[in-house]
Formats: sequence, structure tokens, C-alpha cells
Amino acid sequence: MVRGAVADFGPSELFSGLCHTDTLDPFPVWRDGAITPCFNQLVLGVLAHAVVAVFSACYLSTQRCSVLRYSLPCGWGLRVASALLVTLLYVVDLVLVVLLHQGDMYLDVLADGCAVLAWLVHFRALLVLQRSIYRRTSGPSVLLLLVILPIPNLVVSLLAYTQDAIYPDLAKPLRVARLVLAATRGLSLLVYLLAFAAPCVGEWSYASMSVNDADSSLPLLESSYQDTGEVVAEDGSSFISRLMYLWLNPLLKRGRRGELERPCDVYLLPRRLRTSAVRRHFLRCWKDCQQGAETQRGNTTPRPEELSGIAVEEVGLLKVLHKAFGLRYYLLGVLKLAGNMLSFAGPLLLSSLVHYMEEEGAPISRGAWCATGLFFSTFFSALIRNIFAFEVSKVSLSARAALISTIYGKALRVSGGGLAARFTLGEVVNFMTTDTDHVINFFNSFHEVWSVPFQFSIALYLLYLQVGVAFLGGVCVALLLVPLNKVLALKIMENNKHMLTHKDSRVKLMTEVLFGIRVIKFYNWEAYFAQKIADCRRQELSHLKAIKYLDAVCVYTWGSLPIVISIITFVTYVLLGHELTAAKVFTTLSLVGMLILPLSSFPWVLNATLEAKVSLDRIQRFLKLPNQDLDAYFSHVAPEDPQDTIVMSQGIFSWQGSGGPDHPTGSETESTKGSLLLHSLNLSITKGSLVVVVGKVGCGKSSLLAAITGELNRRGGDLYVQGREDGFGLAAQEPWIQHATVRDNILFGRDYNSSFYQAVVEACALTDDLNILPNGDRTEVGENGVTLSGGQKARLALARAVYMEKDIFLLDDPLGAVDTDVAHHLMERCIMGILRRKTRILCTHRIEFVDKADVVILMDNGTIIKTGTPEEVLPLVEAVPKNRKNDSNAKEKGTKEEQGPSNELFAEEESSLSGKEQKAVGGLAWKVYHAYWRAVGGALSVSILLSLLLMQASKNVSDWWLSHWISNLKNNGSAPSVLMPAYSSPHLLLFSPGGLMCSVNIMETTAFANMTSEVKFYLTVYGSIAGANTVFTAFRAFLFAYGGIRAATVVHNRLLDTVLKATVTFFDTTPLGRILNRFSSDLYSVDDTLPFFLNILLANIFGLLGMLVVMSYGLPWFLVSLLPLGLLYHCTQSFYRHTSRDLKRLCSLTLSPVYSHFSETLSGLGTIRASSSASRFEEENERRLEQNQRCLFLSNAAMQWLDIRLQMIGVIVVTGISVIAVIQHQFKSIDPGLVGLSLSYALSITGLLSGLIFNFTQTEMQLVSVERTEEYSTTLPTEPQHSNPQVPTSWPEQGWVEFRGAVLSYREGLPNALDGVSLVVRPGEKVGVVGRTGSGKSTLFLALFRMVELNQGQILLDGVDTSQVGLAQLRSKLAIIPQDPFLFSGTVRENLDPCGCHSDLRLLEALEHCHLSPVINRIGGLGAEVGERGKSLSLGQRQLLCLARALLTEANILCIDEATASVDQKTDKLLQQTIREKFQDKTVLTIAHRINTIMDSDRVLVMRSGKVVEFDTPADLCQRDDSIFCKLVGGRRE
Repeated sequence: MVRGAVADFGPSELFSGLCHTDTLDPFPVWRDGAITPCFNQLVLGVLAHAVVAVFSACYLSTQRCSVLRYSLPCGWGLRVASALLVTLLYVVDLVLVVLLHQGDMYLDVLADGCAVLAWLVHFRALLVLQRSIYRRTSGPSVLLLLVILPIPNLVVSLLAYTQDAIYPDLAKPLRVARLVLAATRGLSLLVYLLAFAAPCVGEWSYASMSVNDADSSLPLLESSYQDTGEVVAEDGSSFISRLMYLWLNPLLKRGRRGELERPCDVYLLPRRLRTSAVRRHFLRCWKDCQQGAETQRGNTTPRPEELSGIAVEEVGLLKVLHKAFGLRYYLLGVLKLAGNMLSFAGPLLLSSLVHYMEEEGAPISRGAWCATGLFFSTFFSALIRNIFAFEVSKVSLSARAALISTIYGKALRVSGGGLAARFTLGEVVNFMTTDTDHVINFFNSFHEVWSVPFQFSIALYLLYLQVGVAFLGGVCVALLLVPLNKVLALKIMENNKHMLTHKDSRVKLMTEVLFGIRVIKFYNWEAYFAQKIADCRRQELSHLKAIKYLDAVCVYTWGSLPIVISIITFVTYVLLGHELTAAKVFTTLSLVGMLILPLSSFPWVLNATLEAKVSLDRIQRFLKLPNQDLDAYFSHVAPEDPQDTIVMSQGIFSWQGSGGPDHPTGSETESTKGSLLLHSLNLSITKGSLVVVVGKVGCGKSSLLAAITGELNRRGGDLYVQGREDGFGLAAQEPWIQHATVRDNILFGRDYNSSFYQAVVEACALTDDLNILPNGDRTEVGENGVTLSGGQKARLALARAVYMEKDIFLLDDPLGAVDTDVAHHLMERCIMGILRRKTRILCTHRIEFVDKADVVILMDNGTIIKTGTPEEVLPLVEAVPKNRKNDSNAKEKGTKEEQGPSNELFAEEESSLSGKEQKAVGGLAWKVYHAYWRAVGGALSVSILLSLLLMQASKNVSDWWLSHWISNLKNNGSAPSVLMPAYSSPHLLLFSPGGLMCSVNIMETTAFANMTSEVKFYLTVYGSIAGANTVFTAFRAFLFAYGGIRAATVVHNRLLDTVLKATVTFFDTTPLGRILNRFSSDLYSVDDTLPFFLNILLANIFGLLGMLVVMSYGLPWFLVSLLPLGLLYHCTQSFYRHTSRDLKRLCSLTLSPVYSHFSETLSGLGTIRASSSASRFEEENERRLEQNQRCLFLSNAAMQWLDIRLQMIGVIVVTGISVIAVIQHQFKSIDPGLVGLSLSYALSITGLLSGLIFNFTQTEMQLVSVERTEEYSTTLPTEPQHSNPQVPTSWPEQGWVEFRGAVLSYREGLPNALDGVSLVVRPGEKVGVVGRTGSGKSTLFLALFRMVELNQGQILLDGVDTSQVGLAQLRSKLAIIPQDPFLFSGTVRENLDPCGCHSDLRLLEALEHCHLSPVINRIGGLGAEVGERGKSLSLGQRQLLCLARALLTEANILCIDEATASVDQKTDKLLQQTIREKFQDKTVLTIAHRINTIMDSDRVLVMRSGKVVEFDTPADLCQRDDSIFCKLVGGRRE
């Protein structure tokens, strides 16, 4: 019997007995609309906990790590505590189950028992793991899965408890205790999950790469500490780490401590985003597109460009961008679509929840599903939007790297003539800056182009369901605005185009001003150039003003459109004979409110698209320029004689391009129409020979060398160069010096070979100069070598060329800028010494060295007149000195040794000239905010704030008026209970039951007449308030636009004024790119970006204040929950802001080197290409760009780090309120209207605070630009601006110059450049100044013009101390012909007489005296353009033009600084005669390297080491045996 009973007891009986179920259905899963307790406890409970126990047990044997150097991350502690707490809670629940002794007690005992066991094992596993190699991570990923497994069991249990009326009953304390225990377990598990997701990893993980390898099982070794800059961002991070940006936490901690000081302190870029990888990918796509284009063309007739052998970029840039980044970018559109769809799910679920709360006795499961759905929709919506934004920023970062690299690469390859003819340096730099930014910004707005109409369509469809065809009235108004919008957009586009043109002109002009700042100060032209820049700026601002006002109109029309649509819709609805009800009003208003986002974002999407189009076209025009095609340029047919290195037959070369894709404009044609044409060139140069090229100024010597290197356009003939792939050793006439150390300038990317390096330095006469430097050859040189004398620059450039060890050397007048003894040294030791076995082409005006040549070439007017030996050619060259120096007569070594070291070299250098650009640290000082406030203007700022206040107040009053209307209707009893206060929220009314399906008639017909008049009354008041709101919106829009323009004007004017008044030392020690960055990028921020973000920020602040006021009026209790929320927000944003600010500063800091390197490259294009160094420069650009991209990427990542956290806080708030609402509904103690209002405001406030922090950070980032301009405006060392009214206007009448014990050092701690100089120059006396390079000759002039102030002593002019005279007074009374001939873009007339003081006749006369008339007439007379920095003229011609300037001044004292170093002997002789005649009764001080130019001086001043060594007549000095001057002259005798 017993055996039979046992036999009948199978699994079904077991389950039936355990679960108290029917044996026919012993294990039900679903019953009465819910999961059964049996399935919940056995499968979701016991089974899940069994898995937890088994897998946790696997980790009990994990090996303990012997090296525990680092403190335990707090995440482990929280998880251990949570596991222990959950275990204890299950133990207590087990006790309560036994005490209650219910029917399903055994089932609960089994489930709780398994849970206690599982969590004890898990607790022990955690203790083991935190002492293992997993200590530095969150632990194995499987732990996360183990903790998630029991959660469904807990959720189902909680729902069952809340649905059972017994459990929430306070009269049954044990059951209430079980409900509380279950809820507490839920909270404990939530803490566990948060601790796993954000493990609070210590600083060590930042250094140990574990942040990127969360699941690594490698032991942490002692030596694993890495510098922060070696950590790779994101790569190798776990899924959770990527989702929540946990890999960024250590960087943010470091930023909060203020330790992000250098670009190398930040993470490396992920490998996929590395500049090199992006560039390679982009180039592959470019080639594919090119091949595709060629395939399409097939065998069509070749174009003229192809016939001439010039490679032209065939491909559209947009097509290549599309191929390179299109697929990845378009796939992100799926995320955008999902985010949009989820955004519509939120309001649907919200309205369902409110409807559930209105129904008494509704099942709790419905409320729970609503709350769960609300959580998941808001959670996934936030997650998807965040991922989308970050991925888009990655694509745009890749595109930026590709564009900048492409523009840089193109600049290196474009043909010289093509670039110069079509674009200026400023324009090309702008392609890399502003235009690239515009194209990149389009990546952010492209997906909005389809997303905005999509959202708009859905909103319109819902509107149609609500009011039928009546919505068409409002939509017609919207459609009427489309043509207006198109007109506005076209106007904005047109103005933007013009603004960019004027910005280009201003940046170009500013570049020239900074290049020639010394000359501008010498001539006292600051006011003229300030006016010229101000005119450019005025034109730029006039277009910016138009753009801002048109933008304001756009914003105003689209902003006021919803109100106009709603009112027109209501009127149409009534006219169609329908009844207008309050429900209809609110539903329609909420729907129209949903149109605001797509409509308001439409203008900026359009604007960004148009800007990108303009910029893309500009870049495309640059990329279409013809490339240098050296294969087509040079002949490949080797000459018969293998010894011939260079062979030219019937060569015709021109600087003009051969007509690229765009036709040059009129001005371009005019500027190049008179350019020199080299023709009929026949030349054969033997290997290892020295060829000297001579000829008068402007005859084509430099052009001949450019033709050999391939910089010109070959129009005919053939040119063969042996081994041209290896490049040439080029020393250009205008030495191009890099902003680097002396050694780096000489090495020029080659390896350091100590013995050869020393030989080169000695051969180029640099040994003595290097000995006196603080760091020797490790000392930095200023940009373009500004701190070196002309001779030092020439020798440094020569040393660089020699160190290249090429087979062919092209030396363009390296002897012109050095004095006689140094010239002999260079000739003997360098050209005839270290280079003796090389092929050398030397252009020179120093006829005394011509007899050393193997071949002499005489040029005139672009062609070779005579080629032969020195004996054959020299008689044809005029003005040859009778006594030329012979090889046999070696110069005495003693002279050179006596010259002593140079004190003037590097004018003032310490070990590092300018160092790195300083990065401000900490928060923005209040003075920055104050500076911008003052720039806008106090009264205007107050007006803007007042208009914002009125705008916000009118909006809040309109909201209040609607709620007042609703409550009145309810109180009057004319509306049923469906119209609750909750429906003042636009989201809620929209989805009220039946609202979408049928017309809701909620009016009692008896009260119809009264209601109609009441509705009219409320509608009229609402319309009036709305009208007032639109007026205030207009005021705010236009006042803000005006304020932004005013600030832009003031900031620029102050910056320009200070920079032009700055001392020369500042310009010598500050890279040009750094100053230009203030005038381009930083000013662009102040003009455009800052006002944009500030506008949104102020609107957010006032919106938040208005919302808080309305909430505190309606629901005061909600303010309590805002306090902890506010604290959480504050902690998050302060943690973020420190790093964010530092990263923005590092972005600015790393941007300057990219731009300055680019402008430096453009300046030295000839040298770079001649030496075949283009690829190395591309790598350098890549390296600098990579640093900038690192900072930009992390800046974007930090922004998304903040965004996801703010979104999650919002999700928690919304879910929390909905859960509380569902629970309170069971106690019948909740007003559904208040809950709906709370939820809608909770949603709004979260979004608003998120926007507030984002825009505050963005504004703060943009204010860094104000900080940088303010730094220059207030802290630059400026020259004294006082003037002395007692000095008569005719001073100095005589021209008496006296130095009394003048001592001058450029900076403290440096040797004196002038060391106690005392001398008197009598009125009308002609004094020649000689001395070794760096002996203090040029410093005499600098002191005289007060470019650098004396430390001690005085300089008197006609007995008046110059320090007591105003700088403008002093400099306007002196004339100078400086060493570097500076010309600026403009006409010959403007260059001669910028202030327009002289007649054309007088100008032509001056040109005639300087023997420039033929040249000027050839290029087009006084109105001819001289090109950027005088590119249309040769160096010698530019020096002559500067001499003509001096002839025009009426000054009694003239200073000439090596003015004729680059002119031929004949012209020099004529000029000396001109100077003698024109300045017969004037005092003339001349620094000269050619002794013959000063032999007829009244007296000669010999300088050495800043001291006066000799000062007497040339005749007396020549008679003294110990005279240095005598030895210099002796070097010229036979």
C-alpha cells in the first residue's frame, strides 16, 4: 500500500504539493494576468540562485596577487557590503516566512534558503577576487550577469505584493515588513550594479592601462606604471566602460586636480582615429575616385592641362568625403531614427500613466507596466542619443584630419606660379581654419536635414487627427514663410561669402603687418595700418551685422510661428462651424508646441548647410590648382656627355601659371602681366664645376635657379638635371629660417654627424656666433629668424644647404649680406672648400670673387647674354673694382680672430626664445566676464537682460493663464472630470483617451452660449499675452545681435591697438602664428560662436528661473526633492568643468603650432621642395595635428561623459516619481493632475539643466578666446605713447647726433649689445659703420629709433635727449633704409607713400633717382600691384624701392642698414652717387659690408662687441698699422 502511494508520487505531485496547485496543471506559468508564484520562486528564484552559487564558487580558488601596491577601489567595498546585506535580508525574510506560516511556506523557504546560500558563496567570491589580479578592474564580466539573473524574481515578487491588498495593509506588520525587505533588496542590488558600472577606480588605473583592459588577467607588475600620455583612449575598454565613458574617469580626476598642463598629459587617440590612419584611408579613397572618373571618361580627348603634363585634381572633394566616411556616417542615421521614435514614446506612456491614475480601482500591473515602459523608453532614448552624438563627433574628427592633411599636402605639391597667382598666404591659411570648421560643422547638421521634416510630418499628422482640415490654415502661414526663409537664407549665404572675403583680406593684411612690424615702427606708420585694418574689419563687420540681424529675423519668425499657427487654426476651426472647446484648445496647443523643435532648428540646419557649401567650394577651388609635375617638367633624355649635370636648351620659363581650372580675376592678371619671362636659355653645366651668375638687379638670376628647381612653369625647350630626385642644396636670397633651434635649422631633419656638423659650422663662419649663445647651437631662433641679423640668417641658411650633402648646390647671393672678411671666409672655406667637388651655381654681385669660377654666366632681361671664362665675361660687367683679390694673397688670420664674439647675435636670446605658449589655469577670472560685459556696454547689457526677463515672464504668465482657464471651467462644473489640471502640460492632453480618435465634445449644450463667450474672452487674453511675448522676443533677438556686434568691434579694436603699440622685443619672442591666432580663431569665437552659446545660456537661465517660480507656486513640496538633485548636478558639473576647461585651453594651445607650421611651410615652399623634404614636413604637420586632435577628441568625450550622466539622473527622477505615483495610487492619496504636472516638469527641468550645464561650459570655453585677447589687450609690454609739446616741429634742424655712454642689453642677464658707446656725429657728416656681424652696428640704429630703450646713458639729437621726445615725433624725423626690404600688398604708390603726402611727379622722380623707372613702367606704373610682400619684384628691386621711400622723406638724419647688399656693382655705384647728391647736407649713417661703399665717407666707425673701437677718417685709419679698418681694406688689395 505504502509502496503504491510512493509510486504515485511523481514530479507533478511534488510540484502540486509545493505550489498548492491542481495535479492536472501542477506547474502553471501564467494565471490571472500575472506570473504564478510557483514559476517565479522555482525558476526565476531557485534556479537563478543556483546558477549564481555555482559560477561564484568557480572564483573561490582564484590565485591571490602578491603585488597589492594600490588602494582598493571603493566599488569593491560597496559590492561586498551589498552582497552581505542581501544575504542578511534573505535570512530575515526566511524567519518572517516561518512566523507567518502561510500555505506556500515551503516554496518560500526553499527559495529563500537557496538565495541565502547563493549570496553567501557570492560574498566569499568577492572577498577572494578583490585580493587577486582583478583588484584593479570591476572583476570578470560574468559577475554582472550573475547579479542580473535574480532581478526578475525580485520584480515579480514586488508586483505580487503590491497587487495583494493584504501586504500594503498597515494592520498586518509582518506582511508590510516582507514588502519593505523586498524593496530594500532591490535597492541593494541597484547599488551593486552601480558600483560595478562605476568602480571608482583609483589614479593608478589611469597610469596602468587597466582602464582600457577591464577584463585583463595579467598581473599588475611593479614596472607597469606608464605616463598618462601613453594610455590609448577607448580602445580595449569594456562595453560598460564605453557606454558610460568610465575610461575617461582617471583623466577627469587628474583635470580636477589641475594636472592637465601639457598636450602630452592627455590620452592617445584610438587607433582608428589616428591622423596617419585617417590620411592613408582618405588617400586610398581619393585614388579610387580618380580611377573611377578616368574610367567614366574612357578614351575622351585629353584636356589642355593633361597635354601640358600638369596633374590637375579631377575629383570633387564631396565625392571623396562621401566615399571615405559616407557609409559609417549614414548608418548612424539608424540611431537618429530610433532616438526620434523613442522621443514620441515618452509622452504616450506619460499620458497612459495619468489616465491609469484617474481610474479608481485600476489594476496595479497597468501602472507598473507604464512606469517600466517610461523607464526603458527614457533610458534607451538617452543612451541612443548619446552614442549617436559621440559617433558623429568621431566621424567629423576623422574628416577634419583628412581635410587639413589634404590642404597641407596640396600646398606642398601645387605649382609655384599657380599658388601665387590665385591665392594669398592669408587665404590659404583660412582654408585650413575657418573653411575646414564650416565643412566639419555640416556633419553635425546633415542628419537633421531629414530628421527635422520627419518629426514635422508626424506632428502635422497628429494635428490633423485632432482638428481635421482646420490645421491647414496654420500650415499655409508656415508655407508662406518658406519663400521668406529662402530669401533670408540666400542673403545670409551671400553676406557670409563677402564676410569671409573681408576676413581673408584682414588676416592677410595682419600677417603682412606682423612680418613687417619693425619697418612699420621705423617709419611711424602704425596709424596708417591701424586705419587700413580697421577699414577691412569695418567691411567684415558690416556683413556680420547683416548676418546677425537676418538670423534674428529668422529666429523671431520661426519662434513666433507656433502662436500664429495656433490662433489661425482656432479661427479656421470656428469658421468651419465646429465647436471650440477647452480640450480642443489644449490638445491643439500641445501639438503646435511639438512643431517648435523641428521649426526652430530648421534655420540653423539650413545655415550650416549653406556655410559648408561655400567653404567646400572654396577648398575645391584650391585643390583644383595644377600640381607640380616634375616628371613632365624635366627631360629624361640624358645628354651625350655623362659629365653634364644640368643641360638647358632653348628654355622658356615663366612665373605665371598656364591657366588652371579657374580663370584669374582682373587684379590677378594685372599683377602678373609684367612678370619676368626667361627665354632662349641655353646652358650646359659640367659636374663639379663652379658657375657664377652675374647681372644687374632684376635680370633673372634668382628666376634661373627657380627654373632649375622646378618652381617655374616651363613654356618651351628642354631641361635635364642629373639626379634631380635627390634634390638640391638651396640657399635662397631671402633666407628662410625655421622657428627651431640653430642645430635643428642646420640639420633640417638629417641625422647628427658630429665631425661633419662641426666642419659645416666652421666653413659657414658660425663658430664664434655659436660660442656666445646661452645654449650654443641648442638656442631657439625666432620665427623667420627675426632675431638674427641679415648676415647670420644668410650663413645659417647656407649651413643648412651644405649639411644636406646634395650633388648640386644653388647659392643665391649668400655673400651679399655679409661683410668682406666673412665673404672671403665663406668663399674659401665653404664654396671652394667643403663644396669643392660639388656642382655649384652661385648668383652674386660681389665681382671680386668671379675670377674663381670655372664658368661665368652674364644675364640681362631674362636671358643669357654671354657664357664663358671669367676673363671673357668680366670686361662686359661694368663697375668692376680695379684691384681684385688674388688666390695667392691669403687674408691674415689675425683680423678674423680680433673680431671677437658677437654680443648682438640672437639679440637677446636665452636658452629658449619664446618657450611654449602659456596656458591659463583654473577657472575663468571674473575680469574676463567683466571685460565682455564692458565690451557689450553696461546699459545695453542691462537692456538685453530686461528683455529676456520680460520675454520669460510673459511666457510663464501665458502658462498660468491656461491653467487658470482650466480650473475655472472645472470649478464652474461645465467640464467633466476628464479635464484635470494635469492637462496644462502639452504632453498629457495630446494622448488623452479618445483624443486622437474622435472629436471630444465636453460641453453641456445648455451652457453653449456662455461657454463660447468665455472661450472668446480667455482666447483674447491669451492672444494678447502671446502677442506681448512675440514683441519681447523680437526685442531680445535684435538687442542681442547688436550687443554681440558691439562686443566684437570693441574687442578687436582694443587688441589691434595694443598689438601695434607693443615693443619690438615682444614680436621677436612671440611666434607669428600665436599672434595671428588671436586675430583669426579667437576673434571668430568672439564674433560668432560666443554670442550663439551665450544667447542660449541666458535663455536657459531665465527659462529655469521661470519654471521654478511656476512650480513653487503650484507644487511647493517638489522643491524639497530639488535640493539633493541640485547637489548631484553641482557635483557632476564641477567634476566635469575643470577638465573640460583645461582641454579647451589645450585645444587652443595645440592649434597655434598647426597654423604657424603651415604658414612657415608656405613661406619656405621653395627650399622645402628643392631639398626634397616635402614628405618630412607632411609628417611634422601630421604630428602637430595629432596632438590637437587628441585634445579635441577628449574634449568631445568629456562632453558626452557629462551628457550621459545628466540624462541618467533625469531617467532616475522620472522613474522615481512614476513609481511613487503608482504605489500612492493604491493608497488613494494622490491627485493625478499634480502627478502629471510633476512628471512633465521633471522631464523639462532635467533637459533644461542638462542644456544649462552644456551651454555654460560651451560659453566658458568660448570665453577662453576673450581671455586670450584680453591677455594681449592688458598685459603686453607697450611702447611709451607720450609726446613732448616743447620740441619744435622743425627739430632736428642741424642733424647733430651724440651718444653719451650708451649701454643697452636686450634682456636682463644677457650681455650688453651696446657697451658704453660714446661718439659725436657732426651735422651733414657722412659716417660709415663697419664691424663683424653681431658687433652692435644695427643696435646703434635700434637705440637711435628707440626700438629698444637704453639701460644707461643718453642719445642726443641737436642737444635734445631722445628719451624725452615722443616716439612718433622722434621716428617721423628720422629716415631709415632697413636691412630687410619690407613691401606690403598694394600698389607701388601705396608702398612709396602710404599716407599720400607726395604728388605722383615727386614719386616718379624718386624712382628715377633709384634707377627703378624701367622696372616700374614694365609692371604697370605707380598703380601696379607689387604682390604679397613685394613678390613681383626681386630682392634688389625691393631694396631700391625702400631707398626711394627714404628719398621722399624730408628727414635731416638718414640711416642706411646694408641697403645695397643685393644690388649689382654698377647700380650700387649709381646709388652711392644719388645718396651723395640728394643727402648732401644731411647726416648719413651707413652700415656696409662692401668697403668701397664707405671709402668716401667723412669718417668711419668700427664696432666690436658693442664698443667703439675706431672712429676716424678713412685716410687716417688706413695709415695706422694696428687699425682693424686698415686690415679690412688691405684684404681688397692685391
